[in-house]
Amino acid sequence: MINQKVKLAILLIIAILPNLYVFAQEQFPDGTPIPDWFRQNNVTDINKGKRYRITDNGVKTDSALLQTQKIQAVIDKAHKNGGGVVIVPRGTFLSGSLFFKQGTHLYLEEGAKLKGSDDISNFPILMTRMEGQSLKYFAALVNADSLDGFTISGKGTIDGNGLRYWKSFWLRREFNPNCTNMDEMRPRLLYVSRSKNVQISGVTCMNSPFWTTHFYKCENVKLLNLHISSPKAPVKAPSTDAVDIDGCKNFLIKNCYMSVNDDAVALKGGKGPLADKDERNGENQNIIIEDCTYGFCHGVLTLGSESIHNRNIILRRLKVHNAERLLWLKMRPDTPQDYEYVLVEDIEGSDIGNFLFVRPWTQFFDLKGEKASRSSFSRNITMRNIKLNCENFFNVGASENKGNANAYTYKLSDFTFENLNLQAKKFLDIDTSVIERFTLKNVTVNGEKRF
Repeated sequence: MINQKVKLAILLIIAILPNLYVFAQEQFPDGTPIPDWFRQNNVTDINKGKRYRITDNGVKTDSALLQTQKIQAVIDKAHKNGGGVVIVPRGTFLSGSLFFKQGTHLYLEEGAKLKGSDDISNFPILMTRMEGQSLKYFAALVNADSLDGFTISGKGTIDGNGLRYWKSFWLRREFNPNCTNMDEMRPRLLYVSRSKNVQISGVTCMNSPFWTTHFYKCENVKLLNLHISSPKAPVKAPSTDAVDIDGCKNFLIKNCYMSVNDDAVALKGGKGPLADKDERNGENQNIIIEDCTYGFCHGVLTLGSESIHNRNIILRRLKVHNAERLLWLKMRPDTPQDYEYVLVEDIEGSDIGNFLFVRPWTQFFDLKGEKASRSSFSRNITMRNIKLNCENFFNVGASENKGNANAYTYKLSDFTFENLNLQAKKFLDIDTSVIERFTLKNVTVNGEKRF
């Protein structure tokens, strides 16, 4: 006879097994299995390496004193001694560009603030990556290149101190409306390039002068429990994207809060008519953004404006308030693009500008001497299990292919809308002619079932 404990154990196994099966069988949109790596999200353990508290190594607790060289000396010391954790204690520490090396890590204690200088001369010019180009530009506040296992963790803050840069940008734009984002000299908050097994967790990233976090040609990156913000008022923080993913593979953003005066997550990779032929560019593959909360932003998920190929992108289990667009596909006519296998699901939101926004992106259009525009594709896009209110439901423009060299030539195909319950202030019937093989199931708008 089976005793009571055994019975309980059997019942527990029966209850868990179906969930384990689903969990184990979880797949990317193209049907390939999602690796276990995406589910192994342990807190960074700073006890594994030697600790280097910056205030024990010549750095003063003085928020007005620029201490770039002294903080860099602590990083260099840790590297020279075989690696270790550079600890920023409670207090505010002012710095220009810092460069982390193999085996070194950054930990910010609760109440600690690493604050960027608002003087651009404290950020050196070097070969880097900006707006889909490899060129000379300013280093970020925190930089990590060609590292394996780099981490940033803790409960402290990295503050870009961007107000002076933002004011200068808008003043310059008023003087010269045609100036580009990079014409006004300003650094990013965090730039990680050509690295693998990267984890950024727990910290607050705020007030970046330019893009907040930027990852270029990285593999196996996790952003966990971050708070990323920049203001839209009283001074707008221009181009302060929360996360720019630029030619990366295996990338997880989980349990983060993002509210910035530009795109929350933007997929980059390159631009120009020959972008897909340039080895410095790259595709984004296997990107999961889940369990996050969004405040104001221009796009919750934006593909483009400098992007050539994105595949297996998942955006799920989000709460969104006051975003201008949920999914934004920027179709750039001077760049060959392929956006494929994108899944957006299990979203709740309010005060959203556009549910789906697909339009040509022609800012700074440049064929670089080529004679014809490039063709682009967006395909296998699924949006399901979504409940929200928005201004516009279906803001999708058709490609303008009229036989001339500068026409917008893109093709949309294999879209699925399923289990949508939306309130839309401006609802026009969905123009199914702009998307080939467009499947609609259980779509309710303003209380009326449309499909």
